[in-house]
Amino acid sequence: MQNVDYIFEKHFNKVTYKVDGANFKEFECCTFNDCDFSKCTFLAVTFIDCTFNNCIFSGAKINYVAFRTVYFNGCEIKDVNFAMCDKLIFEIHFDDCILDFSKFYTLKIKGTDFKHCSLIAVDFMKTDLTGVLFDHCDLYRTEFSGAIANKANFKTSRNYTIDPEKTKLKKAVFALEGVKGLLFKHDLVIS
Repeated sequence: MQNVDYIFEKHFNKVTYKVDGANFKEFECCTFNDCDFSKCTFLAVTFIDCTFNNCIFSGAKINYVAFRTVYFNGCEIKDVNFAMCDKLIFEIHFDDCILDFSKFYTLKIKGTDFKHCSLIAVDFMKTDLTGVLFDHCDLYRTEFSGAIANKANFKTSRNYTIDPEKTKLKKAVFALEGVKGLLFKHDLVIS
């Protein structure tokens, strides 16, 4: 069995990681600035209380990653499957990120913040989105079927189509102009 390297309170700037460059490492209280993880196939990697600023994760294989209170700011995270991450103490927050085509299928991400994010064609099927904040997000073609979005806040977001018969939305918050995204399947003209 491989030993895991423990890295505490380090700053990483403009590092381009190879396929296994971050493997078998536990990062705690670390900051990553302008780093590229897009070629990574992660194995036994843990991030605890870490911040990623302007990093690239697009296409990375993050199946064996633990995210425990992690902040992504201005990151490109396209086509990433979060569904296979370690679910123990899983906590992530996104600000000004591009998450297009990513997957959160069946995850419990209660209270997660998505602020000013592009979430085009993201898979939130069967995801627990209780209390999630979608603040000024583009949710075009994002799938919510089977999700629990009770108390989720969509008020400032746009382009969503959510079927209330297939998604739990008790006490979810929407702006009046966004209501058409809840009635799309009825083929109504709302003006």
